[in-house]
Amino acid sequence: MSEKVRESAVAGMFYPADPAELRGMVEGLLADVPVKDGVSPKAIIAPHAGYIYSGSIAASAYACLRPVGIRRVVLLGPAHRVLLNGVAASSASVWRTPLGHVPVEAPDGSSIVDAAHAEEHSLEVQLPFLQVVLSDFTLIPLVVGQASKEEIAGILASLWGGNETLIVISSDLSHYEDYETANRMDSAASQAILDLDPTGLESRNACGCIPICGLLHLAKQKGMRAELIDLRNSGDTAGSRDQVVGYGAYAFYE
Repeated sequence: MSEKVRESAVAGMFYPADPAELRGMVEGLLADVPVKDGVSPKAIIAPHAGYIYSGSIAASAYACLRPVGIRRVVLLGPAHRVLLNGVAASSASVWRTPLGHVPVEAPDGSSIVDAAHAEEHSLEVQLPFLQVVLSDFTLIPLVVGQASKEEIAGILASLWGGNETLIVISSDLSHYEDYETANRMDSAASQAILDLDPTGLESRNACGCIPICGLLHLAKQKGMRAELIDLRNSGDTAGSRDQVVGYGAYAFYE
């Protein structure tokens, strides 16, 4: 039986399509992050814009990982392309990026909505970082539409596993505000994340607010600790300061 492949949708746009260029870029971004000692986080939040804008912020989250033992990644990101109720899994057996194939599994009882995955970038842009840092892992990719924090927390709890499982939430922060307004909004959103307080997040200050809120709800139940790793916007990295997009990197520890 032939494998079903989900092909890259944004290679050559959000990140380089050439394998050597892509690997070099990701490795360079990771190398620029100061090395920190400590245990590997159970979960991270990382942004999903084009790498020239948010790649350095995403790299700061991935550089926190201690990859030994991580064999499974549960990846959640918001739906940008389709209207979606609930959470959509993928029927593909592998996802392909310029760096190669990643084996994929769908959790038991999940709804398969391939249209939600076909052109969605929020999950795909995380894969090259995961491929470079982890090398060998199985992916559970879930696109999130309208859902309650309790629903998302329940899904995460069912997939939580042990040290072999990493949770990744893909989200940017504020969108297309001026630089000063974005800084204020992103600081408030960051504080809500650090306080494990879902009430401080909405779609205008975090496009992935629904999966984030599910993680925060569960993290509070589990007594976890959240840490801010990096907080900047496109005006700090590669864009104008007239209209910026905010990016944050966070780690969660049990």
